[in-house]
Amino acid sequence: MRWGASRFEAAGLVFAHGTDNALDEAAALVLHALALPQELPAHFYQARLTPEEKDAVMDLLERRIAERRPAAYLTGRTWFAGLEILVDERVLIPRSPIAELIEARFEPWIDPLRVGAILDLCTGSGCIALACARAFPQATVDATDISPGALEVAARNVEAHGLGERVRILRSDLFRALAGRRYDLIVSNPPYVAERELAGLAPEFRYEPQIGLAAGRDGLACVSRILAGAGEHLGEHGILVLEVGSAEDAVSRAWPSLPFTWLDFQRGGSGVLLLTARELAAAAPLPGTLPARELGRVGGGTA
Repeated sequence: MRWGASRFEAAGLVFAHGTDNALDEAAALVLHALALPQELPAHFYQARLTPEEKDAVMDLLERRIAERRPAAYLTGRTWFAGLEILVDERVLIPRSPIAELIEARFEPWIDPLRVGAILDLCTGSGCIALACARAFPQATVDATDISPGALEVAARNVEAHGLGERVRILRSDLFRALAGRRYDLIVSNPPYVAERELAGLAPEFRYEPQIGLAAGRDGLACVSRILAGAGEHLGEHGILVLEVGSAEDAVSRAWPSLPFTWLDFQRGGSGVLLLTARELAAAAPLPGTLPARELGRVGGGTA
């Protein structure tokens, strides 16, 4: 682990896909190569590796450097809100600060006991949908995405966690396939990376599906459509929680009259807004967005 971390630092790798430093990245790869759990008892660190084990460890560490492929794609799994999530290059690697909100059951913004229906829009691996299903055992969850590959990964995760009776996987271009459905909670981590920012991303991000990142010239292609359509799909006391990441300033400029609540996180992260159903209703129709009836006519992928 120490050797791997030193080599990672020397190689100038970027850590933004589940870990934020070289030592944690090296630890994740070493433990995976040895088929050991992430929470390893201290006495294990005194063990010696066999030659075969050393070769397996070195191969994985060297691949991380040579390929610049994020560790989660090398291991095929990562963690989100305490859940192990299977991933491959058809989905983004889970890393949203929304995990912290889910663990708190979105309090004080909503009464958890009143949450019966949840929508995870742009579900990708299904991590948000699964975490919400665990946090709200009385609720059903619709997990939607436009990407067939992403939905296959999400379905694997739903099956792995035994939540098929409460988490439904649906193919939908944002709200297009959800006519007439209303939810107490809509959560979304959609594409929000603007063209110029996308062009400057580190090599590690090139392995992720671009449909899950790219959001037009200003990063608002999907956000605009979500803001326009969410009001028609929220219950009276519902809330929208929307991650816009690096597009936070652009969102604030585009809709200065909307009373966004920008959420804070103890474990780091930013760019997540909250709007209530009443706030959306009071602002409709939103300036700068298309009306809901036009949503299906605009392109833009999600993941």
